[in-house]
Amino acid sequence: MSDTKYWVGFTLIPGIGRARFSRLEQYFGKLEQAWQASATELEVAGLDARTIKAIMVHRPKLSLDAEMEKLERYKVTVLTWKDESYPSRLKEIYDPPPVLYVRGSLVPEDDWSLAVVGTRRPTYYGREVTEQIVSDLARNKITIASGLAKGIDATAHRTALDSGGRTIAVFGCGLDIVYPSDHVKLAREIMERGALVSEFPLGTRPKAENFPRRNRIMSGLSLGVLVVEAGEGSGALITAGLALEQNREVFAVPGSVLSQASRGTNRLIQEGAKLVRWADDILEELNLTMAMQQVEVKELLPTTETESLILQCLSSEPTHIDEVGHQSRLPIAMVSSTLSMMELKGMVKQVGGMNYIIAREAREDYRLKVE
Repeated sequence: MSDTKYWVGFTLIPGIGRARFSRLEQYFGKLEQAWQASATELEVAGLDARTIKAIMVHRPKLSLDAEMEKLERYKVTVLTWKDESYPSRLKEIYDPPPVLYVRGSLVPEDDWSLAVVGTRRPTYYGREVTEQIVSDLARNKITIASGLAKGIDATAHRTALDSGGRTIAVFGCGLDIVYPSDHVKLAREIMERGALVSEFPLGTRPKAENFPRRNRIMSGLSLGVLVVEAGEGSGALITAGLALEQNREVFAVPGSVLSQASRGTNRLIQEGAKLVRWADDILEELNLTMAMQQVEVKELLPTTETESLILQCLSSEPTHIDEVGHQSRLPIAMVSSTLSMMELKGMVKQVGGMNYIIAREAREDYRLKVE
C-alpha cells in the first residue's frame, strides 16, 4: 500500500493520535494528501494550531523512504487500522492505535488471546500458578499476550513458548529496542513463534508514560486480562482497569491476605473480578469450547502411602526436604528417593536448594484412597 509510509510519517510527529488521524483521514481521504497539505489546509481539516506547528517543524526533517527502509531492515510489518489483517478486537476499543508495528506474525487464531500480567517481583506461588494456568491455556490454543516485563510477564511468555503455544509481547517503546535488555533472547523467540507489537515508531525510548498506552493494547487485543500477583500500586491494576473500560473480562488469582504481592488481586476479586484457580475457570467464563488437553489426574495422584504422606507435607510454598522428613516421620533417604520419582511424574517440583513445591493441584485432597 503506497499510502502506508504516510501513516508511518504521522506517527513520527508528536501529538498525533487516534482523533487527529481520524480528522486527517476523513478530510483528505488518503494520508499522502494530508502529508503534502499546507498549514491552511490542515487547519480547515480540523487540526489545532499546536499540532499544525509540529507538522510544519518535523515534516521537512523526515525521510519517509529512509524510515521504510529501516522498517524493512528490522523486518517490521506496518498495519494501519484500515488493513484487513489489523487485529479485529483492537479495532473495537475506544482508542485503537492508527498504526501497529509488528515483528513476527499476527494470525487469525490470535483473536483467542488472554493478557496475563502481574508483579515484577513474584513469589514462588505467583510463578508456579502462572506456569500452571498459562501452560493449560496454551495447550488449549489460547494466545498469551503480555508486556515482556520481568516477573509474571516473562514467566507467562516463557511458559507459553515452552508449552508449544503462541504469545504476543506488546512494547512500550520502538521494536528496535528490547526493554528490559535482559529479555533479548526471549523477545527473539517470541518473534519467531508469535509477535512483538508496538504503536511506537522505531527509535522510541521506553518512557514511563508509554506503558499505560502499551497496557491498553494488551487488553484490547485480548478476550480478557488475568492478573496473577499485584501490589496495591501495580501497573497490572491499570491494565485491569483498562480491560473493564474496553468491556473485557477481568480475572484474578487469589493470594494470602498477608502477602503484599496479592493485595491488588484480592481487591480485584472483592470488586467483582472472576476468581481463578485453574485455566478451566477462564475457559468456562469465556465459554470457550476447545478440546481440553489436560494431564490425566491419575498421573498426579499418589500411588503409595509414602507419596501420600509426602504430598501432605507440601504446598505451593517451598518446603525443604529436611522439613518434609520431619513432618512425615519418614527416613530422609526414603523421602529423597520418593521425591525424585514424584518429580519425574510431574507431581512435585524442586525450586532450588532442595526445596520442593506441589507441581500441580489437580485435586484438593491428595490423601490416598485405600479400598
